[in-house]
Amino acid sequence: MKNSIKLKLFPKFTKGYKEGYPLILKERFEKWPKDLQEGDLVELIDTNGQFIARGYHGKQNKGDGWLFTWDKQQQLDEDFLTTVITAAIEKRQFLFADDSTTAFRIFNGEGDGFGGFTADFYDGYLVIQWYSLGVYSFQKMILEIFLSFPEVKGIYEKRRFQEDTKDDFVAGQKATFPLIIKENGINYATYLDDGWMTGIFLDQRDVRRRISEDYAVSKNVLNTFSYTGAFSVAALFGGASKTTSVDVAGRSLSKTKEQLEVNGLDPNSQAIIVEDVFHYFKYALRKKLTFDLVVVDPPSFARTKKVTFRAAKDYPAMLREIIDITAPNGTIIASTNYAGFGMKAFKKLIAEAFQTSDRTYKIVETHSLPADFTVNKNFPEGNYLKVLFLTLDK
Repeated sequence: MKNSIKLKLFPKFTKGYKEGYPLILKERFEKWPKDLQEGDLVELIDTNGQFIARGYHGKQNKGDGWLFTWDKQQQLDEDFLTTVITAAIEKRQFLFADDSTTAFRIFNGEGDGFGGFTADFYDGYLVIQWYSLGVYSFQKMILEIFLSFPEVKGIYEKRRFQEDTKDDFVAGQKATFPLIIKENGINYATYLDDGWMTGIFLDQRDVRRRISEDYAVSKNVLNTFSYTGAFSVAALFGGASKTTSVDVAGRSLSKTKEQLEVNGLDPNSQAIIVEDVFHYFKYALRKKLTFDLVVVDPPSFARTKKVTFRAAKDYPAMLREIIDITAPNGTIIASTNYAGFGMKAFKKLIAEAFQTSDRTYKIVETHSLPADFTVNKNFPEGNYLKVLFLTLDK
């Protein structure tokens, strides 16, 4: 293994890194070498030249690399990667043993001890997401380790550090698509070789379970930013009387129909609308439509022809429109995957939305990432998902 390049920290950042903060940010160092290459190993030292931690350089949207050990003797080699990957898979044995759920995350980057990539399991097949060219330099070693597990039949990858999404299949045997996975006993059609997304967001598993268990029976449900309609399917399994799924993407129509059909549900009995969600809010208000349960899980940033949405500042205004079309005693499931603020700040945005309304609300459930999306306690921003179940008073 090649030698590490030493990086000297500014004193004010030493304590955080010694305590286990894993993300490398180049502005925290006295000097950042111009010739540092993606995948190069780095050694963090304090102003006295004392070892703090070892990591690798890999530039992604979060920062400039990840630390993987605070042990001076530990190297980044096959033994180390085998250890952290094996430990991660062992943590998920409760999910491997659950026949009702066959898709979940089996490696969550820094949460499982090695930041920069994630691995999701889809009934025997993996989707690995690589977030930098630096971490991709360890690809061959990591693929071989995953293929050594009998649960893994084949591997697909998404190279998030480049625009090209072709040739997603990389190892083992190919899957047949749609690949039907189960989640809480419900079928979902997935495609592992069709761009960045697979057809379902696995981090919302617990939310969909709660919808089907306790919130959907006899309810008229509006699913906004609906993607492939997974929340709608969960609501119907929970006894919803009607679902309306709204998304601006043209393919959401065929994708939502497919999700209904693989569960033996009639797409023609549900409303699937291809439209800008913000336009639909105005339409629903004009037509005096109301919904007993509204699910809102917008992207952190979205732009259509007439609307630009940024979760950090526009969430309250969007929620005000939803309040106006929520039925008396209805429920809003408000969600965001924006990592720029935590749950406390999200709750403040919710409160801001109700300030100009004569309706009041109560937070009855709070959700963040499910257990398989392991979070590093020293990197709380990795726990990006925030979901609040709001019941309205009237």
